[in-house]
Amino acid sequence: MMSNKIALGLTLLFSLFFLNSCAKKGEKIYKVPEINKNLHTLNSQDLFSFQRISEPRVSPDGKWVAFIVATPSIEDNKSYTDLWAISLETKELIQLTNDKYSESNPTWSPDSKKLAYISNKEKTPQAYIIDFPKGGIKKVSYHKNGVANLQWSPKGNFITYTSDVKMKEGVLDLYPEYPKADVRIYDSLPVRHWDEWEDNLYNHLFISFADGSRSLDLTPDAMYDIPMKPYGGREEIAFSPDESELAFTAKFDSDYVNSTNSDIIQVHLSSSIHKGDISSKKESMKDLGFSLGDNITSNMMGYDKDPLYSPDGQWLAFKSQERAGFESDRVRIMLYNRQSKEMHELTKNFDQWVDEFVWSPDSKMIYLTATDSGSYGLFQFNIVDNSYKRLSQRNWDYGQGLEITPDGSKLIYGKQNVNNPLELYTLDLGTLKESQLTHFNDERLKYIEPIKYESRWFNALDGQKVQAWVFYPPDFDSTKKYPMITFLQGGPQSMTSPNFHYRWNFSLFASQGYVVIASNRRGSPGFGQAWVDAISKDWGGKAMDDILACTDQFSEMPFINKEGRCAIGASAGGYAAFWLEGHHQGRFKAFVAHCGVFDLISDYGSTEELWFPNWEYGGPYWKPENRQNYEKNSPHNYVQNWDTPILISTGEYDFRLPYTQSLEAFTAAQVQHIPSEILIYPNETHFITKPQDYLVWFDKVMKFLDKYCKK
Repeated sequence: MMSNKIALGLTLLFSLFFLNSCAKKGEKIYKVPEINKNLHTLNSQDLFSFQRISEPRVSPDGKWVAFIVATPSIEDNKSYTDLWAISLETKELIQLTNDKYSESNPTWSPDSKKLAYISNKEKTPQAYIIDFPKGGIKKVSYHKNGVANLQWSPKGNFITYTSDVKMKEGVLDLYPEYPKADVRIYDSLPVRHWDEWEDNLYNHLFISFADGSRSLDLTPDAMYDIPMKPYGGREEIAFSPDESELAFTAKFDSDYVNSTNSDIIQVHLSSSIHKGDISSKKESMKDLGFSLGDNITSNMMGYDKDPLYSPDGQWLAFKSQERAGFESDRVRIMLYNRQSKEMHELTKNFDQWVDEFVWSPDSKMIYLTATDSGSYGLFQFNIVDNSYKRLSQRNWDYGQGLEITPDGSKLIYGKQNVNNPLELYTLDLGTLKESQLTHFNDERLKYIEPIKYESRWFNALDGQKVQAWVFYPPDFDSTKKYPMITFLQGGPQSMTSPNFHYRWNFSLFASQGYVVIASNRRGSPGFGQAWVDAISKDWGGKAMDDILACTDQFSEMPFINKEGRCAIGASAGGYAAFWLEGHHQGRFKAFVAHCGVFDLISDYGSTEELWFPNWEYGGPYWKPENRQNYEKNSPHNYVQNWDTPILISTGEYDFRLPYTQSLEAFTAAQVQHIPSEILIYPNETHFITKPQDYLVWFDKVMKFLDKYCKK
């Protein structure tokens, strides 16, 4: 009998052939990047040859997993996404869409015979339904502004999605006599968010019959977005198992820029809806049998989001952060009893941040991914006694997709480490045997030399222990000397893990001949909330001391060239680069700062989520009690100490840390005749995402570092 491994390889080979050969006549189809079959170390172009998997969804019959595959194109300077499915039993792989458009949000019909998804094949993204596995396609949404965040209800009667709705008059409405006027008018904050200007449009929640025959705005008066911008997705919307109710996340607070108070809202669906008793003349929510129900978190002032009903309908679970105004508080799982209206915390004995979670089919367990000492782990929680156990191995990251089969026998999830891009895996919950499900990148990895990496602990100046990851070049020889990169983590409340990052890829940097050290200094989740809290109001204090302590202690290894050390980072890591430029006392030969904070005071007036500086520095800078926190922690106050070459990069569509911060830092370096360069990307945001933009960035960064660290 043919082995599963060989069969899967042939299936994948056929699927890739299919991708490039079965287009409609005359239609240009993108190409899967060719495999470099010469053994080599990881290079920057390799990053854009890997296919990227996301959004796994298990079918209700438990036989298939649908998911999205993104295929980057350096030539086209973008990625193309397609809808795929794989059999859990035979590993048969089916590509369901094959075009130069982008698909997302796969969601199954309850009978597993259809898949709904979103495609941008028209001017705006719309919802479509494809017969599975035959492939007949029907369009089921018709919104001029497009749709997003697609869900199919548990019994199959409805689909839900979100769409932008204009809720305020614009300039052309106010001044129709001046049709060429080009101006934005605001009378409240925010005026922009993340990477877009506020435009009087708000994401509303719509419900439609599954055939697309009727669509209703469930939140017609909403002056807020569902899901929340900029990071929210369809995980913020959920149906109850019997379709009598759905829940969504919303942020009502009128003081939007100063508040993190989001809530879980219930919408009740009347029985008349399920009977199809809707006349064309009934337009209001009440006429159609809908009503907004309870705000079940009205007395909870932090972030509450991502509702998920238990399969038996008794519970509504959701993620919650307790402290108002603190976006980096511990992320908990709360359980709301729909009958008694009582609520309690499931994870009260778990001092970590929860990421994704799913219910077991019997409603007795919740499986989740969470931070854990430098990696993202997989855990099982018993909802009766709150006990939990770890199901995952260390030195890997689990998540970016978590599903459970309807019989409760298997988990499906994404898994990755620094040598392995994310693929889908299954875990048998009876035997705890793990199996790799997808193999999109296996063939490429055969020709790329892996690196070695390890977790190490270092002593902080105050006696605390600091965990760090160390990454070695592929041909590492402990008898030789190597330059060293100190990686500066962003956030500042985010965890450094050994994942396969598509921008700050540790394997890629190590493969250029550097030893890389990346510490989880104070402020990093995964080591208890007290460790996270320790950075607030002290950005330039113990967290920076932790970075230098790890750097100094590891520099004593005989294979480190102390004259070839540098430090690189983005966002809060860019802040750290600017800060250390004025405080490193000759340790480093070069710095790289991407989208960093240079002047905390000017940043307060140009960023968009003011709850962040209000918490981190105590409040507005003009209040006397807060001024010292700004002054002592702002890198711009120490530019007189700068003396080390620095490369700075930024995106003009970064409204979180606007490009003027980077420009100020570059000016300070240039005026002092410090060797410096700045890369300004007119069409990038806080992240460099376009392939060719990234390739230029990485080439400039490595040439800069090599110039000063490989002498």
